[in-house]
Amino acid sequence: MHSSIAEMNAVIGYDAVIVCTSNAAQESYWQTRLEHTRGQAAKAAAVIVCVHEDWNGDGAGNGLGTLYAYAKARDKAKNASESVDLDALLASGGSIGMYHTAGKGTRLAPLPGSENNNKPGVKLPSLVDVNGATENLTILEAVIRQTGRYASERAGRCSVFWGDQIFVPSAGHGASGAHHADILAVMGPMPTAEEWRERGLEKYGLIAVNDTNEATQVEKVSYETAQGLLASFGAVSSVGPSLGSFSLSAPMLAGLMEEFASEIAAKQAKMDSDPHFWMPLTMQSDAYVGVMVTKGETEAQASAHHGRMQAFRAKLLGAHPDKGMFGAINVGSGSYWWDYGLLALYLKNNLLALGDGEEAKALRLYLGIPEDSRRVKADVSGAAVDAATVVLESKIASGSVNASVLTHVRTVNADISNSLLVNVTAKNIRAHNCVVYNVVDESDEGLILPDGSVFTNVFIPAANGNDSTKLVMTSSTSTCGGKVFKQKLTPNPYSFNDVYKMNADTDVASAYAMSAAAHRDAAGKH
Repeated sequence: MHSSIAEMNAVIGYDAVIVCTSNAAQESYWQTRLEHTRGQAAKAAAVIVCVHEDWNGDGAGNGLGTLYAYAKARDKAKNASESVDLDALLASGGSIGMYHTAGKGTRLAPLPGSENNNKPGVKLPSLVDVNGATENLTILEAVIRQTGRYASERAGRCSVFWGDQIFVPSAGHGASGAHHADILAVMGPMPTAEEWRERGLEKYGLIAVNDTNEATQVEKVSYETAQGLLASFGAVSSVGPSLGSFSLSAPMLAGLMEEFASEIAAKQAKMDSDPHFWMPLTMQSDAYVGVMVTKGETEAQASAHHGRMQAFRAKLLGAHPDKGMFGAINVGSGSYWWDYGLLALYLKNNLLALGDGEEAKALRLYLGIPEDSRRVKADVSGAAVDAATVVLESKIASGSVNASVLTHVRTVNADISNSLLVNVTAKNIRAHNCVVYNVVDESDEGLILPDGSVFTNVFIPAANGNDSTKLVMTSSTSTCGGKVFKQKLTPNPYSFNDVYKMNADTDVASAYAMSAAAHRDAAGKH
């Protein structure tokens, strides 16, 4: 697994990287940012194409959303100053990686709000060079670097990933190419009914592979229901939870673009890849209709869609019989999986860098954290910092820091333990079991935080006649933002959802510039 990480860190990624963002301001920000960090996230020669989803209604779903993002990226790349034909790139054996980043990030609140709704911009304790400045690696950049290792296994394919989780496959990077579509999954032998329940497999979208190496999707069902759905599938050789990330052959991508051309043009309908692509392509009609009725579709709707996708399958395999329809790429049951989509997991997986185990060593290797007696790249000569603590690009004049992870922290005096601090400037900082994120405090007292606090600032630049403002938004490490997203927590001026709405039209680059200026000013005063 350390060898796999070394390969990831070699940045040997995709020939083209497509990022689908939530709005035009984020599209512009990520276009610039990813061009600046080429060679550290995307490979040095990668074509970067960032787009945003402006679909009608409540979104396209990750199925149609993938096709729409590709359509927009294809047009943007072709009309760029250095014109690139993405279809031709795939046809000639090139590789494309696509990253979906849209969504509110409710379960990670209040951190996405502190990033002005730029959820993939949430920071990790790792450093990158951005146009000559040392900045934190973002979650999106970490995912692009990690998944880029699959590019060499996927000539002539478009791979689709989600922008909030990093995994290190214990089974190595399996090659694609045997099927027109394949999906990453944690595969193993078919479990017994008791093992199914013990492992909680009814909570997952599962992939099953039969004795002819063809796969199908089994959607969050009991063991008994799964047995019924798989009865006509053949002898099941392996089954496991899906990671959701998939890849498509060039003919299949082109075929899907043609099949759903009317929906793409109208920006209408909503289809997700699991229930609207993989399941109707691989399941019998009765089984598929039965599942979809439980999801609120009528029998007529489900039956019609199944017929449509089966006709698509016949056409694709008739024209390109050299590949199977749908396969699984096993990542291995011992894989490391670092999920940053939930506040508790964000804290847990960042503090993992303090550990002594193999997984902690692997994380430090991936993030570029020093693996020696002091995990410090910072000016902390006047402070007592214990051996486990990670401190990067910071200046701490006095005090103590224990069992914590700090990046871009500037303070005169620290009293910090069991905490995660990212981009914090204050005269004094007292934080125990806390998350302190994107904070500027200019007071003489400094930040004296209750234990277990989550403390953030939101910088909103002047726009539309409104003055610029800095909000203080707090929570606790035991609070799931998704459960309280629309509630105004007592210390806060607004709910997390209110802040999301306030940031709807915020220019991300301007907000970040405002934040950077505030940090410089505060550091100068202290």
